[in-house]
Amino acid sequence: MDQTFLAIVFGPCDKCSKEKPLRPVSVKSEQRSYCSLCVEMVRVEGLKKEHSAASLEFNPEYLPGQSFDEGLSNHQLSAVHQVAERVEALGQFVMKTRRTLKGHGNKVLCMDWCKDKRRIVSSSQDGKVIVWDSFTTNKEHAVTMPCTWVMACAYAPSGCAIACGGLDNKCSVYPLTFEKNENMAAKKKSVAMHTNYLSACSFTNSDMQILTASGDGTCALWDVESGQLLQSFHGHGADVLCLDLAPSETGNTFVSGGCDKKAMVWDMRSGQCVQSFETHDSDINSVRYYPSGDAFASGSDDATCRLYDLRADREVAIYSKESIIFGASSVDFSLSGRLLFAGYNDYTINVWDVLKGSRVSILFGHENRVSTLRVSPDGTAFCSGSWDHTLRIWA
Repeated sequence: MDQTFLAIVFGPCDKCSKEKPLRPVSVKSEQRSYCSLCVEMVRVEGLKKEHSAASLEFNPEYLPGQSFDEGLSNHQLSAVHQVAERVEALGQFVMKTRRTLKGHGNKVLCMDWCKDKRRIVSSSQDGKVIVWDSFTTNKEHAVTMPCTWVMACAYAPSGCAIACGGLDNKCSVYPLTFEKNENMAAKKKSVAMHTNYLSACSFTNSDMQILTASGDGTCALWDVESGQLLQSFHGHGADVLCLDLAPSETGNTFVSGGCDKKAMVWDMRSGQCVQSFETHDSDINSVRYYPSGDAFASGSDDATCRLYDLRADREVAIYSKESIIFGASSVDFSLSGRLLFAGYNDYTINVWDVLKGSRVSILFGHENRVSTLRVSPDGTAFCSGSWDHTLRIWA
């Protein structure tokens, strides 16, 4: 999959001097590095003065492998499915519900896998947060939050704690133990405090830091032990609804999406937005990095999912059909990155071929809108949560 993306370096543009992903261009046989905007501006200006049509060309050595790029125009980056025309189509595959997790008394709003590939944490409108054994469907822990609408939950990387929050505007961390009569509420630690509801939370690569998104229009990085605010991220013009951390071990970036229809990529160290994408027509409900970290997908109320290439600094695919008129609430990639799973408000899960842009399967089973969906850490299954009060494990 990597070879379908254009390799782009990050730095100051030779034309506008802004720090952006760069494209190599030849101007009068001279090698220059322009950002996407400047390349387009030069083209729109009718390739005036010294920039003749012949002299402004992408350096071919920067294009993807030969088998993919023969159809590429020199002056336009093609959508992924055009580049991947020669890739073999996926065969038929069958995914079924293998387990159903019942126990919530109201809409399931969020879920996350433990790194052990077995345990799941889920949160619900009933105010409960439950830790499940996905193999046996047993409930291992349950916490009743002081508020309903627990919209966010996350498993700590060590598997020894969970975080959750919602309409209480807080993110609370609970350590997990296997004592007979454990009182989890007594061990609760309030870590994050926003001025509006908590919409998403995620531990970084350690149990010591947590990233939150909120209806107050900000994201924030917190120290779990002290509850101290380490960094805040301002830039969204409305509620932030989702976030996802870059997959690399040293991941210093994350992506967020919100009601302002924008997906924004942030540098956790500086607090600055480094890239922004605004091609959706409605709220972005879910964002998820491609496994290599070079791209991310988004799901929106506009009934589309989209793929953005970070190195090319642009949208490279739209996953939609005329028959799909309901919003996409949650997206996640298969481990290889070839499939994109998307949960929709019409109770279905659509499976998309990332390269071809086509739908390869529709999964039925939930009896109300699918609100959350995550692929297991080993890629052998995925779990979906729904407003029908249940979670389903598919494989």
